[in-house]
Amino acid sequence: MGRFEAIRRDQVTEVGHGLNRPECVVAHRTGLLFAPCWDDPGGVSIIEPDGTIRHVLAKGRAEPLRPNGIALLDGGSFLVAHLGETDGGVYRLAADGTCTPVLTEVDGAPLPPTNFVLADAKGRLWVTVSTRLRPRTRGYRGDHADGFIVLLDGGEARVVADNLGYTNECAIDQSGRRLYVNETFGRRISTFDIEDDGQLTNKQVVAAFGSGVFPDGLALDVDGGLWITSIVSNRLLRVAPDGTVDTVLDGGDPQHVATVEDAYHANELDGPHLSTVGRSPFGNISNMAFGGPDLRSGFLGCLLNDHIFRLHLPIAGLPMPHWDFDLGPLAI
Repeated sequence: MGRFEAIRRDQVTEVGHGLNRPECVVAHRTGLLFAPCWDDPGGVSIIEPDGTIRHVLAKGRAEPLRPNGIALLDGGSFLVAHLGETDGGVYRLAADGTCTPVLTEVDGAPLPPTNFVLADAKGRLWVTVSTRLRPRTRGYRGDHADGFIVLLDGGEARVVADNLGYTNECAIDQSGRRLYVNETFGRRISTFDIEDDGQLTNKQVVAAFGSGVFPDGLALDVDGGLWITSIVSNRLLRVAPDGTVDTVLDGGDPQHVATVEDAYHANELDGPHLSTVGRSPFGNISNMAFGGPDLRSGFLGCLLNDHIFRLHLPIAGLPMPHWDFDLGPLAI
């Protein structure tokens, strides 16, 4: 285990029952948590410290909003990465439910179903698209790589990295000069240098993962470690700056993991393989946010549970740009 002692399953608690697909959790210094909501018409759930839940639901859309990744904006609104069946894009969701498009196309083409959006300290938006294939399940292969990253900067959108193996969450380090990104079915985490103009260059693989690991969520700690959540195996990993990988939590069902592994290696992985976790109580943990008064609480988002998981971590997280944002009408 290295310097990190494994966390037992009975040390993990639950927060906010009654959620609908809380895939991505965002934590704020006030103790509020935010997570996607797939109740029609779609939006964001707000989880208060006492577990009370309220919702900001989209208004005025012909089709439901299907938030995957979300980002909190200063003043109390959200950016939502829309993971539609056939369409994608990034939308701004105001506290009153008003929903307006921010980015719906790049290079003259509509955005495919969109996975994640990150707002950096300079106000730029980094947007990931896992695959151009439809349905997206066709991209669940280790030998396919057509995911990409879009940068929206000053109203101009362009692809800054391409040919990624199912692009998922990304994060930017404390210097603002390096971006990390999970390639879920490429089974690796990669890093890029961020040039002055925002272009991503000098791609390197930080860590490649083996059996049972499909990296989805990504968070950074104050020592430069990367915290990775793996769907299927329901593992929480820490990748040290030297590339050493520790398994901090293993919540998977070995039999289910073996079944998915067989399908993955046979290029037969499909939606039904990810719609269950076997006998694991963890419903495909897909994201982790550092929170709590000392930023040592880990809040785990998941695809299949109706709640968020909470655990105590041995190291503090790197504060995200939104940590001290004014919540405006979202405040308690």
